[in-house]
Order: sequence, then C-alpha cells, then structure tokens
Amino acid sequence: MRSMMTLALVLVTPALAQNVRMETVPPQGQEGAIALYPDQPAPKAGSDEQWSSMEVQIGANSIDNIMVRNVVRPTITPYLPDPAKATGAAVLVAPGGAFLSLSMTGEGSDVARWLADHGVAAFVLKYRLNETPRDDKAFLGVMGARFGAAAKGEPSAKVKEPRATQDALQALAIVRSRAASWHIDPARIGMIGFSAGAMTTLNAALEGRSEQRPAFIGYIYGPMLDIAVPADAPPMFNAIAMDDGLFAKQGFGIVEAWRKAKRPVELHAYERGDHGFGGGRPGTTTAMLLPEFLAWMDMRGLLGAR
Repeated sequence: MRSMMTLALVLVTPALAQNVRMETVPPQGQEGAIALYPDQPAPKAGSDEQWSSMEVQIGANSIDNIMVRNVVRPTITPYLPDPAKATGAAVLVAPGGAFLSLSMTGEGSDVARWLADHGVAAFVLKYRLNETPRDDKAFLGVMGARFGAAAKGEPSAKVKEPRATQDALQALAIVRSRAASWHIDPARIGMIGFSAGAMTTLNAALEGRSEQRPAFIGYIYGPMLDIAVPADAPPMFNAIAMDDGLFAKQGFGIVEAWRKAKRPVELHAYERGDHGFGGGRPGTTTAMLLPEFLAWMDMRGLLGAR
C-alpha cells in the first residue's frame, strides 16, 4: 500500500525547519544485496523495513532521496568498477539519518556509483537502526525531536546504535573474505560515512581490533568534539560545512585529537553546504568532496592497480 503525506516538520531551531514530503515506495536498489547475517530469521509480517521517497529541506539543502527505516536485516550492496580501471581499493559507504533512517541514494548509492566509476570498489552498508514508529507522521516527529536536540548542542553520545558498529565490522570482514573474487587488495579497504554514518565509521575505526578496522576513513559532517584516539588509528579524511546547522559550532576537536595522536588527518572546512550535502551541493565547494577524497586516497598510495 502506497501512502503520501506533505507536512511541515518544525524543529527547535528555525534554521533547520524542514518541509517534508514522504511517499511509501517498494525497496530500492537491493538487487545483488548481500546479507550480513545469512542465518538471521526473516522479520515477522508488519515488522519489516520501511522504504520511502522523501523530499526534505534541511537548512540550505533541498534533498530528494530514497530512505529506509526500521532496518533489522543488514546488508551490503556492491558497486564494482570496470576491471579495466579498477585500482584494487575499496570503500564501505555508510549513509546517515540520525540512526533513525538511512539516506540510501544521496549518501549511499550515488556515492558508491561515483567511486566505482573512478576505479574504487564500493559497498553500500544498510545497517541496523533504532526502532521508530511505523506511522509516517509519528516517525517524522521522532526525527524532528532528534535533529532539534542536535541543533541545540545536546551531547551526541545520546544518539547511538551499537548494532550499526557491529554491522560495519561484519561488512568489512565480508569484503575482506571476498577480496580476491572482487579484485580488491584486502589491505586497502576503507570506509566513508555521512552524519550518523560518519559516527558508525568512526566507531568501527576505534572499537574494532586492528585487523578488523577500516584501513582509512572518510568522516563527513559528523560530530566534531574532541575524543580519545588510539595510537594506531587509521588515517582520516574529515569534511564539514562551516554553516552546518548541527556540528559547525563544535570546533575541530576531533581533528586536533587525531593530530595529538600523531595520526594522519586531512580537514576540509567548506564555507557553505550546511548539513546533509551528501556527495556535494551544487553551487558550493562541497561539490568537490568526492574528487578531493579520491585525491587524498591517491596521495596516500591507495589507488595503485592491484
């Protein structure tokens, strides 16, 4: 059954007021998806994941996106490059959505296709999420409250989903186990995440054992506060817009923490782009995000043909 609704979701801060249009859609882009836990039982009827087409205004960004919520059976979907231009590098792509939903196109498949077109094998991670109301209006109320709390500067530690980290580590293990068949160098498997996906990427880098971690990470408009960084943390590419309505006022503590730990880190602080610019907002320098991420990978010697 398809449903459509248009409503204004007003958050605590007027700068992040969202006008939202949602339409229920069938699952999108799941052909070829690989279950992270093949023996996991199927969800009961009425408790399976929910897919929607969503048009939303977040700050300066107008986002038209396919999203999914109430994920209980996590997967990865491969986007493999033409063998003629494959570099041997791979990136696990973690969409965001406040651990309440996943932005499966703008922060998932669009990014993965771009990477594959440039010789990098990419895998979109559909990870488990906080359970949310199945009614669209009630769901938007929950999401509005969470974004509003973040915009007010409430600690991001309250926003978490430990299973997302487990899923990221399991996904990395699967990609490594099949590296030969996908023509990937298992030592060059990294991860890029957006917002909550950035938090998931960070947690995989910090909580996994050394052999489990991503070899490098892209941390895109995640929380910027200082954290404890281990001496063997992977190299980080960090990007945020200076007008980000959620995290721009936090400074660059996480970048300084990487530097204090004497670990490689690169920061891109764009003048405009707000929160949720995905692979780049047209008309701003955030449009260079993916080329800059690829150039950083190249500088680090990650793109040599296998």
